[in-house]
Amino acid sequence: MFGLYEMAFGSLTWGNIIMILLGGFMIYLAIAKDFEPLLLVPIGFGMILVNIPFGGLMIYSPEGFPAESTTLGQLLQDIGDGKVGLLNVLFAYGIKTEIIPLLIFLGLGALIDFSPTIARPISLFFGATAQLGVFVAFSIAYASGLFTLNEAACVGIIGGSDGPPTVYLTVALAPQLLGPIALAAYSYMALVPIIQPPIIRLLTTKKERAIYMSPKVREVSKLELILFPVIIFIVAALFVPKCVPIIGMLMFGNLLRVTGVTDRLAQSAGTVFIDILTFLLALTVGGLMTAEAFLRPQTLAIIGLAAVAFVFSTAGGVLGAKLVNLFLKEKINPMIGAAGVSAVPMSARVVQKMGQKANPRNFLLMHAMGPNTAGVIGTAVVTGILYGMLVK
Repeated sequence: MFGLYEMAFGSLTWGNIIMILLGGFMIYLAIAKDFEPLLLVPIGFGMILVNIPFGGLMIYSPEGFPAESTTLGQLLQDIGDGKVGLLNVLFAYGIKTEIIPLLIFLGLGALIDFSPTIARPISLFFGATAQLGVFVAFSIAYASGLFTLNEAACVGIIGGSDGPPTVYLTVALAPQLLGPIALAAYSYMALVPIIQPPIIRLLTTKKERAIYMSPKVREVSKLELILFPVIIFIVAALFVPKCVPIIGMLMFGNLLRVTGVTDRLAQSAGTVFIDILTFLLALTVGGLMTAEAFLRPQTLAIIGLAAVAFVFSTAGGVLGAKLVNLFLKEKINPMIGAAGVSAVPMSARVVQKMGQKANPRNFLLMHAMGPNTAGVIGTAVVTGILYGMLVK
């Protein structure tokens, strides 16, 4: 019993206890409140795993970074010697190499239906204006002096409301912040139904929220569906070459979905494949949240700036729709612009719910899905812009 006390309870710090409780709270939110359970359950449990002293699932170097092995042979030796753990391997070969985030985007592409975006191309504009929060949070973070330029960019990309691009950019620019940044991104994505309505109400009048839009959306041909991912990829890649990996995986996954001859591949990519990658990513992200890495002033700043990013991204989408309305004879409901943040489909559902409350005849879901899926493209492109600016 004395040995057990020395090995576990005697080494447990108040920081470990706080992180274990926080991990339990993440699991509670996922189960009791249904907040992004596929992400918060593995993240929360990963937090608990690595804050048990001497657990050995994530070993840190004296410099405070996850321990790594230089070669495969050394890796096997280090595993045997207890110098690296399972989560070290997942981080080094799945996250740090950016394989898992990119492949998740492939699976995401296989799940997304871009028909509403194609039917109303102006949705791409709303997906762009909804990236406002990225640049506002980026600017504030850098001006605060708490973050380097690279770190500020990773804080800003949270405003895109898309997990894989956030992980992808953070791994490239500021891997030491991956834990708190990923937690903030996924947590605020789960809170979109709470965050967005007050911002939408603040920026729109009751009359604007009640604007009726016919539930019918133009039918999109199969040729359009096939050409869309190819054209979007080529255009985005030519303008922003650094977005090729992430927009390429997204559009390849979508091409598998729409060809009509690769249904088996699309189904595999959009089900078991993406599920496995998601829990590996989430568990590893949770495993980066040790008390030493997480309980710092920077973490509180990240949480606050993430809220700022989401607020301004929502505002950017709404204001973009109101701007377009100045030139349209048949007005659109400006709330659909708020769905330009790429929290698919949560933002679109928020707009649908608010639209029906303002006007029971309104059915805005398909109209909102256009900007919502366009936001995924917008975030991928912005990620490439920041990557190209800062990675040498």
